[in-house]
Amino acid sequence: MSLVRQFLASLVLVSGTAAAWAAPLLPAPQEFYFDPDPAAVPVVVVQAEGDELVSQLLRQRERGRKSLEATVQLAGVAIAQGRTELGQQLYTEALQATAANSPSGRMVRWSHGWDLFRQGQAEAALEQWHAAASALRGNPSWIPPTYALALWELGQKEEAVKWYAAAVRTEPGQWSTSTNYPNLLPTWRDSERATLAQVQQAWAAQPPKWP
Repeated sequence: MSLVRQFLASLVLVSGTAAAWAAPLLPAPQEFYFDPDPAAVPVVVVQAEGDELVSQLLRQRERGRKSLEATVQLAGVAIAQGRTELGQQLYTEALQATAANSPSGRMVRWSHGWDLFRQGQAEAALEQWHAAASALRGNPSWIPPTYALALWELGQKEEAVKWYAAAVRTEPGQWSTSTNYPNLLPTWRDSERATLAQVQQAWAAQPPKWP
């Protein structure tokens, strides 16, 4: 039996009802969001494809120096392949392996948020992103466009525009138009950038006042 099949066979998948998610109560947007956030980057431990990718990640998970990161990448691979329960279980294991408010814990939550969003679970994604942001002092630059994306997807368009306005206040030369999105948001999908462009258009039509 291959390493991949052994791994899948050994897991007891979560069954029954799906986890319940509640939309977080977001704070009001701050004026500026200049801070970098090293936890808010896609996790790539292994560059490969198919079973080879999974096999290498399993080896890293068991014996590598980046076991946590390998688990997070493996969770993303599982979800992308339609193994949602497996991905959720791996994310749960990853979060249990680190303090939720630590840089590594925040990395887990940020990555989980993106995988949830790409499964059509914008509310659950926003909860993970908010938890990741709340554990960091300062105002990370990823927050305004990411919150705006999720809120727009949830139909909370006025709130989405308010968050987008925070991005524009912070870097007006970058966010006033959607022209720079491929450079500003290189890891976003085309559909996600297209959704944010709708938020930008709504902002341009009626920019909210500050404060």
